[in-house]
Amino acid sequence: SVLSDGAVEITDYNGSAEKVDIPEMIDGKSVTSIGESAFNGCTSLTSITIPNGVTSIGESAFINCTNLTGITIPDSVTKIGMTAFLGCSNLAGVTLPNGLTKISYGTFEYCTSLAKITIPNSVKEIGYVAFGDCSSLTDIVIPNSVTEIGLHAFDDCESLTSITIPNSVTSIGSYAFINCTALTAINVASQNKNYTSENGVLFN
Repeated sequence: SVLSDGAVEITDYNGSAEKVDIPEMIDGKSVTSIGESAFNGCTSLTSITIPNGVTSIGESAFINCTNLTGITIPDSVTKIGMTAFLGCSNLAGVTLPNGLTKISYGTFEYCTSLAKITIPNSVKEIGYVAFGDCSSLTDIVIPNSVTEIGLHAFDDCESLTSITIPNSVTSIGSYAFINCTALTAINVASQNKNYTSENGVLFN
């Protein structure tokens, strides 16, 4: 689809390839966004490369791509929509782009093979159930840029053994770490005494 600014958005994929490289240009026009549900349910897809120049990945763009194991996201991406990778059950590791400011609602929910993720220093907010049911995630370091951890953000991350919460965090949503049954270490910056929760229930 050609947008009003003359750039191109990928709106749908009908192929059955295992590996997809999205082009930087189509018909002489720059590809700048991956549209809502563009790759929804592409179960043949195992890896995808997004070119530099793409700034936005739409809501549910890769939802239920159950065989996706790897994805390259360039630093040009500043927005990833809600539930973008929900249900990508074979996605094992992700490096998020520098410049991303929010991990939205359900972005990686039910990514049950996700063992490692690098959160860049640009992220300010980890949204509601962003990593819910990421049952293979073992540890996570939240950068000093994050100020808010949303409701149920790490709900049912049953392999999570440690979490580091920096001084920058001032708000942690209720049930943020509920059912993290393997959690043995919670490292909170010594000077951080100010974060709040809706009802005080963070861990259970």
